[in-house]
Amino acid sequence: MSIFILIASLIGGVLLSAQSSVNGSFSSKAGTLESAFLTFITGGMMLFIVVLFFGTGNFLSFLEAPKWQLAAVWFGVGYLFLTILAVPKIGVIATNLAAIIGQLSMGMLIDHFGWFGGMLVPLDWQRLLALLLMFIALRLIYQANIKERKERGQISVLKAND
Repeated sequence: MSIFILIASLIGGVLLSAQSSVNGSFSSKAGTLESAFLTFITGGMMLFIVVLFFGTGNFLSFLEAPKWQLAAVWFGVGYLFLTILAVPKIGVIATNLAAIIGQLSMGMLIDHFGWFGGMLVPLDWQRLLALLLMFIALRLIYQANIKERKERGQISVLKAND
């Protein structure tokens, strides 16, 4: 079963990269907020149909959940919006790698302190080294993207907001 979950996670990553790219392109025509809205409204409609026919839980149990847990919806909205905003400016690879670094950084803190009822996994030098190497990879990828954009004439001078 864990190999299935690993493969499913890999496919999820592929889908996120594809979604980032498509939404980034779409946002140049429709707008960033509009792209995020269309993604969520369409996804919501699709999930409604799936839940209607295949759901096995109690849909209204969210009313009994602690209010702080409902804040998770804002995290998803924020992630999607910021991804749509970033992809046209820094590219899919840099955007996704930055998001992964953010996920791993927060994940390390959550695991280390056991926040939100998670299991305790101590922060050690291997995890910190892995994070540092990812930051180095992000820097190299970002620099390569800037160089490529300069060569194509898409930017003439690197600005602080690029």
